[in-house]
Amino acid sequence: MASHPPNSADGEDPAGNNAELPSLPFHVVTKPSQLPVEFLEPSAAKKLVIGFDCEGVDLCRHGALCIMQIAFPDAVYLVDAIEGGKELVEACKPALESNHVTKVIHDCKRDSEALYFQFGIKLHNVMDTQIAYSLIEEQEGKKRAYDVYISFVSLLADPRYCGMPYPEKEEVRTLLRQDPNFWKNRPLSEMMIRAATDDVRFLLNIHEKMMEKLSKVSSWRLAVRSELYCRCFCINDNQQADWPPLPTVPDDIEAEARVPEVDILSLLDVPPGKMGRVIGRKGSSIMAVKESCNVEIHIGGAKGPPDRVFIIGPVKEVRKAEAILRGRMLEF
Repeated sequence: MASHPPNSADGEDPAGNNAELPSLPFHVVTKPSQLPVEFLEPSAAKKLVIGFDCEGVDLCRHGALCIMQIAFPDAVYLVDAIEGGKELVEACKPALESNHVTKVIHDCKRDSEALYFQFGIKLHNVMDTQIAYSLIEEQEGKKRAYDVYISFVSLLADPRYCGMPYPEKEEVRTLLRQDPNFWKNRPLSEMMIRAATDDVRFLLNIHEKMMEKLSKVSSWRLAVRSELYCRCFCINDNQQADWPPLPTVPDDIEAEARVPEVDILSLLDVPPGKMGRVIGRKGSSIMAVKESCNVEIHIGGAKGPPDRVFIIGPVKEVRKAEAILRGRMLEF
């Protein structure tokens, strides 16, 4: 681990009074040299698992990336993209694209989109805790709710993974409504540091608990689907031929294990004026397709892209969903 930069904290928890929470020092990073060498220069000899998140203003392909949070077992690094600029973010590119660094993230889609379109970084080797949660629920025989993707606050509150309330998150949401440029403000306030740190410092513990629960087949499905989440809003004209290949079925999966059909990501272009027909009243059309086809459907919404629908699921189910949605577009 690199030596502590001069602007690091003394190791006290920024929240101050939650003794039951694991306390980690935080380091505000404005230069690449303030990051651990093993992160900047990833290698097979020193494989890493880190918690990762991004904060920004309307974070997407256009919105500003302001902070990247990187959690190690013994410290959280707040990579200040405003002060450090493009050079600092690009110094993280080898690690963020590396097979040797596992990035534990809760819902990586918008983070990946910002990194790809603004910095040319193809986020890779991600363990997405939102996907892992759904797979564990499915593995345990629980009926999937197609209209619900667990929030980070709800995941933290689940006693199986963390069992911690996170009321500060709503406080930050209130501040964001009052000041949409909240994450651009400098110097970083105590609230900004606390919120940014809290968004990643539990991820490694959650990762460990989830990986213990996942079967080998579910772990493979998690790896594939996490990769598809990374490229969901980054799909381009070359169908992402420049991205790494998806994880193949591991050799150590028992012969008798039922290996499901591999997931794929599909893009549908929606003609002008037809998106309402695709979505349906209060999302009813999308919900019906999700349930009947066992797929995930994501829409760019206000952050865009506004004219595309992204479908993730097994090949046959995705093709069926495509056909239904195309039919909806043709309805008068």
